[in-house]
Amino acid sequence: MHRIPVYVHATDPISWTGVTGQLAGRPEIRLLSESDAANAVVTLVVADALTAQTAQTLRRLRREQTRLVLVPATIDDSQLSTAVECGVVGVVRRGEASGNRLVEVILAASRGEGSVPADLLGRLLNQMRRLQREVLDPRGLTLGGLSTREVDVLRLVADGFETREIATKLSYSERTVKNVMHGITTRLHLRNRAHAVAYALRHDLI
Repeated sequence: MHRIPVYVHATDPISWTGVTGQLAGRPEIRLLSESDAANAVVTLVVADALTAQTAQTLRRLRREQTRLVLVPATIDDSQLSTAVECGVVGVVRRGEASGNRLVEVILAASRGEGSVPADLLGRLLNQMRRLQREVLDPRGLTLGGLSTREVDVLRLVADGFETREIATKLSYSERTVKNVMHGITTRLHLRNRAHAVAYALRHDLI
C-alpha cells in the first residue's frame, strides 16, 4: 500500500501528541519529522482557533506545495473563509478528529478533494452566495474573478466562434471582443485564446 507522507504542525505539544498518536501505526500514513516537512503531500495544522498567526503559518506551508488540513478546536464563519483563502482543503474539528476521520480527510486531500463538515459547508456556500449577490454582481464580476462579459466571450470562444461571430452574437464591436480577450490573457498571464479557454474550463469559470 502506498503510504501518504504527512506532516503534523501543532501550536502546542499536547495537541501534536494527540493527533500524531491517532495516526501512528496507520498503514495509509507515513508521519514525517519537522526536518522532512517539505516532503509532505498533506500537512495537518492543529490549532485552538484560526488566529492571524495560524493563518500566516497556513500561507507559508501552502507555498511548499503541500495540501492543508486544518484541525481547529473551534471555527466560525469568518475563520472558515480565511481558511479557504489560505489554501485549506480539509477541516476536521478537534472534537471529531478520530483516527478514522483524520485518515479519511487526509486521503481525500491527497487526491485533491475537499472535505468539510456538512454544517460548515452549508455556511460557506451561503457566504459565497452572499458575496456574489452583494459584492460581485453589482460590479459585474464572478467568484472566479472574471466579469460577466468576459465569461460570455470565453463561452463563445470555447464553442468555436470567431471574433466577428462573437461580436454579432453579443452586439459588441470586434474591437471590444479583442480587447476583452486581451484583458483576460494579460491579467491571467495566459498565452492565447486556447490557453484562456483551457484555464476557464479547468477552474469551472465557464
